[in-house]
Amino acid sequence: MITLISGTNRPESNSIAIVKMYAKLLQKHDIPYQILDLAELPSDFISTALYDNTGKNEQFNKLADMISNSDKFVFVVPEYNSSYPGVLKAFIDGLSYPNTFKNKKGALIGLSSGMQGSGLALSHLSDVLNYLGMHIMAMRLKLAHIEKNFDGTQLTNQLYQELLEQHVEQFLKF
Repeated sequence: MITLISGTNRPESNSIAIVKMYAKLLQKHDIPYQILDLAELPSDFISTALYDNTGKNEQFNKLADMISNSDKFVFVVPEYNSSYPGVLKAFIDGLSYPNTFKNKKGALIGLSSGMQGSGLALSHLSDVLNYLGMHIMAMRLKLAHIEKNFDGTQLTNQLYQELLEQHVEQFLKF
């Protein structure tokens, strides 16, 4: 099972829209997947699901179970202040340690308003996931100037669309 993760809790984000595009490409290959949207996190999860409260928040546990029941992950992550969203880091910190991601496979897609396409954000996330034992696919798709190249449902930049399709093809072989 592949888990597609929208790496922000912002409702109706570009990240979840790209996740849905990725899902359609997986459907063409008859590949099973599930979508984990961090917008579904309980707003109080930091105080009700982490540390001494581990296992006590059913809504958080439901999302955490999606992670533990999967072997491959695609993280679609917006760039926030030259890194990835803190809510994604807090979610990862709330997962079972140390084996949640150990020996599992991941792929990264970054979105940014800037011209570097979230390179630093993906680097920071890679460091964390590598530390946790995940194997990260070499192709990291960086979608720069997202507001100019995405209309909310489709990539308007043909190169970006081709790169997204290549990303799926590589991930299926990874």
